[in-house]
Amino acid sequence: MDPYRAFGALGLAYLLGAVPFGYILVMIKTGEDIRGIQSGRTGGTNAMRAAGFGTGLATGILDILKGFFAVSIARIFVPDSQLIWALAPVMAVIGHNYSIYMVSVKDGKIRLGGGAGGATVLGGAMGLWPQSFLIIFPIGILIFYFIGYASVTTMSLAVMSLLVFGWRSFALGQPWEYMLFGAISIFLLLYALRPNLKALRAGTERLHGFRARGKKKATS
Repeated sequence: MDPYRAFGALGLAYLLGAVPFGYILVMIKTGEDIRGIQSGRTGGTNAMRAAGFGTGLATGILDILKGFFAVSIARIFVPDSQLIWALAPVMAVIGHNYSIYMVSVKDGKIRLGGGAGGATVLGGAMGLWPQSFLIIFPIGILIFYFIGYASVTTMSLAVMSLLVFGWRSFALGQPWEYMLFGAISIFLLLYALRPNLKALRAGTERLHGFRARGKKKATS
């Protein structure tokens, strides 16, 4: 493995992941800075709050593609290292959550804006094994609809990635390195979702889906 090509692939994966599609699309549609709206994140959920369903959906799809193409870049640059293939989408998630393009200064501290990384994790899993989408995405939709918390849904994408690649590794002898992608992603998402998890423990996390409809009917 050529270390220069490996570092190049990981660097490009970060830069790709750092592209703030939510910020761009919301700015185009509304002229507003998404960082000043609701959670301030640039992901699909907040883009939907800021500029509607279509913008949120487009943001989510583009964020998924960031993770997917990060793996593709790694395979082109380093065709003989499954470790680099697994680390590339990790770098895309880091780029998404801490974008070099979203630098700001607050209270004298430099901050890197971004999202929570769930969609990019899903894209990374797809890049490593395309069929994983058929497992992870439907389960994620069910969790979102029936449990109703966006933070739990986001975390579930990383957890399911680890479980899927763990099963493939132990049962089918597939690359163990892909498990590393799932494991690191869990920690990255946990860290990014700290405010949401705090709200979840306090019972103030916003509900969606089936439970939100039931709560709305009960109070009306």
